[in-house]
Amino acid sequence: MTDDDWKPETLAVRAGSQHTPLGENSEALFLTSSFVFDNAAQAAARFGGQEPGNIYSRFTNPTVSMFQDRLAALEGAEFCVATASGMSAILACVMGLCSAGDHVIASRSIFGTTVQLFGNILKRWGLEVTFVALTKLQEWAAAVRPNTKLLFVETPSNPLTEVCDIAALAALARSSGALLVVDNCFCTPALQRPLEHGADIVIHSATKYIDGQGRCLGGAVLGKKEILEPVYGFLRTAGPSMSAFNAWVFLKGLETLHLRMEAHSRNALALALWLEQQPQVERVYYPGLPSHPQYELAKRQQKSGGGIVSFDLRGGQEAAWRLIDSTRLLSITANLGDAKSTITHPATTTHSRVTPEARAAAGIGDGLVRIAVGLENVEDIKADLQAGLRA
Repeated sequence: MTDDDWKPETLAVRAGSQHTPLGENSEALFLTSSFVFDNAAQAAARFGGQEPGNIYSRFTNPTVSMFQDRLAALEGAEFCVATASGMSAILACVMGLCSAGDHVIASRSIFGTTVQLFGNILKRWGLEVTFVALTKLQEWAAAVRPNTKLLFVETPSNPLTEVCDIAALAALARSSGALLVVDNCFCTPALQRPLEHGADIVIHSATKYIDGQGRCLGGAVLGKKEILEPVYGFLRTAGPSMSAFNAWVFLKGLETLHLRMEAHSRNALALALWLEQQPQVERVYYPGLPSHPQYELAKRQQKSGGGIVSFDLRGGQEAAWRLIDSTRLLSITANLGDAKSTITHPATTTHSRVTPEARAAAGIGDGLVRIAVGLENVEDIKADLQAGLRA
């Protein structure tokens, strides 16, 4: 049996082991800035690309290579470029594949910092960006231009867990000569593999579920090697690189990814069902609920609903802040994907730099609360929220 025959759970533990030449059972951590060559000819061959091997840890490091190979195996991707953070993964993707004057179509329902990157920073460098509704294919089609290079989505989205039809958007991208980029942060390859549905590129913030314990920053861009060569070239030159230590932590996170995502999803569904019964809650957003607008689509694309639950509270920001401040178990932080449950108010944290008009267009109201459901006993999570709801 070869690694081509292994199931995903096995790949999460074993893939990338070819980078352990000394036979170590636990992946080795290579803490070095550079690598020594046997002679000048070998150095020239390495730098020129005629001979594979390590050169400088900005763009070649055995520990990082192990992480890249393992995540690529899980996503069913040919190639992976690891980066310093999830946002640097998005930046490397765009800088590698786009030029001034090119056009990107992005969903309105994306992380607030991604909105800022597309709508503010990259626009200053000549990138044209159009924001559309995630679930309205006709808006995507109407926004396509001759210079459209990328279609960018998060599915499920942050923070409302909207789900788009990846296959339909992939077909639109192909017919338009563009590439479909899917941020798979909320699901990870344990629950969803966008490349199988036609996506060209997958983005990850490894900081979230891939780590799983809120320890390190990292990101990744995955797809076909031919497509991602310019992204790797940007990383090699500009240096938004993943550190070897962080890659080593992420390798350990991947070993338990499937177990954790099952547990996150199980807890999140139980919490979402409970929240729907609370009179103070106006609406619950979770792809695993039959009340979710894309429930059937999520069942086709995802193995389960994931660990993110958002809900609108009656009473707006005052009620949301009162609930958040009353919690004693949940961590008040905007990070997600942790073993610890976290709670945040998107309008004043993750999406605070987005204009009120753009937040309204994305459906992010003042009473919206987002919980990244962790691995605690779900009854304890409910009890912690119950006290705040009563308040």
